[in-house]
Amino acid sequence: MEAARPALQGDFPACARLLEEARDRAFALRGGRELLVGCALPPPPLPVGERWLVEHWTGTERMLLAGTLDQVVVGLGAGHVTVRGSERVGAIDCCYVEADARGVGVGSALAESLVRWFTASGCVAVDAPALPGDRVTKQLFESQGLSARLLVLHRRLP
Repeated sequence: MEAARPALQGDFPACARLLEEARDRAFALRGGRELLVGCALPPPPLPVGERWLVEHWTGTERMLLAGTLDQVVVGLGAGHVTVRGSERVGAIDCCYVEADARGVGVGSALAESLVRWFTASGCVAVDAPALPGDRVTKQLFESQGLSARLLVLHRRLP
């Protein structure tokens, strides 16, 4: 049975491993390097580690979720609340499920839980990034009612 719940301290080793996998996967995709800089993740191959998780993903304005399949941690969801003008907006920073556990609903459970947490936190909207060509992530977020509202095109200059 798939589920999502707030990550517990005992989940941090698995969460750190999953966040590194998500980071390494994103880093390899077009636009991934810029996305990771925006999330302030250390670039590969530097480890994320449990200490980094505690320092960056604890607090009232941040949520770290463990996605489980038969009570084994196989996914990670992370988000934080931002303030834009006078409105609170949720930002999904990561929604990742290890390859062998995909397609059974863990990602949906993570995204749904983050949206519920943002709603309970007084957010009026949710933003989530999807890199170019990452149709699976785009479809996951669209299944939660999100829609693309901005494409950022980029070119490095000499």
